[in-house]
Amino acid sequence: MTFSNLFIWRAHYGFQWSVYKDWLLLLGTVNGTDAPYGLVPIGPPNRGEACRTLLGWLRDEKRIGPASIRRADKTLVDEISESGLFSIESTRDHFDYVYRTEDLVRLEGKNYRQKRNHINYFLRQYRFDYEPLELRHVEACLELTGAWCDVRRCEEDLSLMGEWDAIREGLRNFETLQMAGGVVLIDGRVEAFSLGELLNETTAVVHIEKANTEIRGLYAVINQQFCERRWQNTPFINREQDLGEPGLRQAKLSYNPDHLVEKFRISLAG
Repeated sequence: MTFSNLFIWRAHYGFQWSVYKDWLLLLGTVNGTDAPYGLVPIGPPNRGEACRTLLGWLRDEKRIGPASIRRADKTLVDEISESGLFSIESTRDHFDYVYRTEDLVRLEGKNYRQKRNHINYFLRQYRFDYEPLELRHVEACLELTGAWCDVRRCEEDLSLMGEWDAIREGLRNFETLQMAGGVVLIDGRVEAFSLGELLNETTAVVHIEKANTEIRGLYAVINQQFCERRWQNTPFINREQDLGEPGLRQAKLSYNPDHLVEKFRISLAG
């Protein structure tokens, strides 16, 4: 729910907003074309009135059934759960993965043996440089993403095309959005990059991470380097959700999250 995240994904999800009393209400769609759904109302507690108004409007004015608020956090659920007005369902596909930064930097213990092996293989094969992301790197990062998309056939997948658009927006506006990034260079060429921001005083969030898929260990390297060089004084790293994709879920679990942030779908009871 950071502004940066909403901004870079706005085309894919067709975000719209309105103000109701003291709350900011947000709507999104799947791939910007399907029936709209609500996001977490932003503003002071108790947000039950805002949720009821938003869901009622979606049901009565937009004829959406069942209308829902998606990706709601436990704070909102705790505010509204005792009213009896809402149906609340946990949605595993949208749980956020949160890691201890120290774990991602040190990669100690048997649970990280495979990650260390990947990095050690990379270090035996390549000499690399890590640099903070600057404007001079942006075009090279876009070229890398374009090559990644060619391999993954992004043009055949609306979700991957949406990610491609979000990456372009993030890279071209990272300074204005006050996001931080890092790049890994091999022989002076950008082969991996990552982009994120501070979520709160104790947690950073990584929005984007891409690497040359033909270079073994490179994803592990950019992950480890970005955490060590940029977020070493931030206790936790949020690497967002897996959207129910099996390969992505396996990859995120392989880094042994400290905890998952539960998310919920909220609809009107009955």
